[in-house]
Amino acid sequence: MVQSNQKPHLVLLSAPAHLQPVIELGKRLVTCQDVKATIIVASFVQSAPAESRMVQAALATKLFDVIHLPPADFSNLVEPGDKGITSLSAAMHVVKPDFQAAILGLETLPTALVVHVFAIECLGIADELKIPKYVFVSTNAWFLATIVYTPVLDKEVEGEFADKKEPFALPGCSSIPAEDLPDPMLLRTKANYREYLKIGMEIPKADGILVNSWEELQPKTLASLRDGNLLGGVVKAPIFPVGPINSEGSSALKNELFDWLDKQPTDSVLYISFGSMGGLSLEQMLELAWGLELSQERFIWVVRPPIEKSGSGSGPKFGNIGDDMSSYLPEGFISRTRDRGVIVPQWAPQVEILSHPSCGGFFTHCGWNSAIECITNGLPMIAWPLYAEQRMNATLLTEEMGIAVRSETLPSKGIVGREEIEKMVRKIFVDEGGRQMRARVKELKLSAEKAWSNGGSSYDALAKMVKHSQKKAIAIDV
Repeated sequence: MVQSNQKPHLVLLSAPAHLQPVIELGKRLVTCQDVKATIIVASFVQSAPAESRMVQAALATKLFDVIHLPPADFSNLVEPGDKGITSLSAAMHVVKPDFQAAILGLETLPTALVVHVFAIECLGIADELKIPKYVFVSTNAWFLATIVYTPVLDKEVEGEFADKKEPFALPGCSSIPAEDLPDPMLLRTKANYREYLKIGMEIPKADGILVNSWEELQPKTLASLRDGNLLGGVVKAPIFPVGPINSEGSSALKNELFDWLDKQPTDSVLYISFGSMGGLSLEQMLELAWGLELSQERFIWVVRPPIEKSGSGSGPKFGNIGDDMSSYLPEGFISRTRDRGVIVPQWAPQVEILSHPSCGGFFTHCGWNSAIECITNGLPMIAWPLYAEQRMNATLLTEEMGIAVRSETLPSKGIVGREEIEKMVRKIFVDEGGRQMRARVKELKLSAEKAWSNGGSSYDALAKMVKHSQKKAIAIDV
């Protein structure tokens, strides 16, 4: 029996490799609303160690309980070449019984369930428990609009989406060119497309949808998702824009890298990273290195081994960690750029670098988490989309928001030459267009801060979501 005065207890379920946004959402729920939260973590076998470290860091905050489910071995459920959403869905199918058992074993049963969009396989468990169910879309509202409208496009469009010349119209939203479609939509005969389509059909079954954006960032798209004559007629569930949901990092971090950053002028350093899974070919890495050297700008470059010798090298793949970096950079590059550039192997503390006063721009793969971190630090971007929905994000950042520059050649389709790389770098640091982008992104930074201030749009949206879950729980119980 649900009591109207019962303190809300929300259980949040992450998808493998998508834990950080769920943890940050849990922090917001506990610190901004008077709720109890429990985070349940699903992981791939190969990502389990990294996610275990995140779990320990989350537990150290003492804000909520965290339960790490046994890593999912789904090798017997997918074909050897299947990756992406197919792997995520298979993993969630495997962990579903453990997830349900974990919930039933809680001392306080949940009053609502929030699942990451790629963990939607487990959404129906809420019906068995007779509690409200919500989906957390950790990327932006345009992606949400695209995925929920894909079932409509699936019935209306013949042949491959990727072959169409005209952009796809999304009611009340910016249309989407074929080359910007998320990867799962590019081949309709593949398992990834079928799983993506299934997610698009499942999202509207939720009692509400949380999205990692805010009212002032995407007003047009959010309005369409609420309008019954536009995408609201497809979605049906209420939309709660609760972004930006991102990590703030640690201001106390100190090492040689930050000693170097401390000595650089304000807004002078370009940070270059392609995410945890993004990779480049040897050919593209050489062009990038030459472009950086030609630009004469300061930089920090997180370098991983090339994933192939030639071609675009779009990832997500992994190189050989033991390789010597000098073997895949131009001869003498490291010594020639030593005074104004730092090469970091494999990994760097991205949030802390982006928030440093000397950091002045981000050369990014356009993962939404990275884009949010950039916006909240007021930094313009060089957009270098590689896979998943990153091409959409790049278009959003460049054309709709005007806070990024991108190459004429899609990095996932071909080699971007050193001259164009030099031109993009100098644009954000030297040219008038770069100053305009910098001014615009600083405006968005302020809007993000306002959204999460007391009474701001995202602060209020999260409060409304919690109240909605309480009312829904009482209605279901009756």
